[in-house]
Amino acid sequence: MVRFDYHTHSNYSDGHFIPGMVRAAEAAGLDGIGFADHCNVTAEGDARRRLDGLGFALDETYHRRRDGIEWARTETEIEIFDAVEMDYVPGREADIAEFLEAAGFDYAVGSVHSVDGADVQWAENFVGLDDDGRRAVVDGYYDNLAALADSELFDIAAHADLIERTPELRGYSTVEHYEQAAAAFADSDTVPEINAGRVLDDYGEFHPAPDLLTTLLDHGVEFVVGSDAHHPEEVGGRIDALESHLEEYGIEPTTIDV
Repeated sequence: MVRFDYHTHSNYSDGHFIPGMVRAAEAAGLDGIGFADHCNVTAEGDARRRLDGLGFALDETYHRRRDGIEWARTETEIEIFDAVEMDYVPGREADIAEFLEAAGFDYAVGSVHSVDGADVQWAENFVGLDDDGRRAVVDGYYDNLAALADSELFDIAAHADLIERTPELRGYSTVEHYEQAAAAFADSDTVPEINAGRVLDDYGEFHPAPDLLTTLLDHGVEFVVGSDAHHPEEVGGRIDALESHLEEYGIEPTTIDV
């Protein structure tokens, strides 16, 4: 059922070397693997320095990675996609569009990683907030997610309820949030992914989680598949988990026109 894994990472952000990831995709029986390394073209000042320190600088290194992908393609029979996972920031659509057009990736994955500059995966950003403050962050997250879909900048939307990974923000999503996201994707060419990045880890759930997933399905939204693997040993287990999950919900994943 899973032919293509559209969301993995290489050593050009926070993942493993390309050849090892490709071998893991071969072993998992995939027809193709996509490297969607982290990229942000809107961060400035301390935020830019932090991303550089983490190695999230594909805007500066994608040419070198592309050479590596071209070489890796000569060593395998499966498809290797040259993609990007781009941070989406409302109001900076023109900057993102300019970079994506110039870079010419096979496809672009869009992600909402922050709200008003606060990374939603960093628990310390929200420990001191009361319930109203946390609800405001979650409201902002879904507003940004809907704006991502409306922007039509991306082929794929990553981990559509990323906030659920963070205990301080978990449980604040509402039916209204799910309807907001589902309506936006139903009217967009951007396809959300079913993401296995934490299903075998501390969070223990797919993205989207069941309530959001069923709301999206009720709106006729299609999905692609992304393991969000950063290391070769993660690929096979996550693909197996995705296969079972898709079968449980009767979902036939779609493919991206590359």
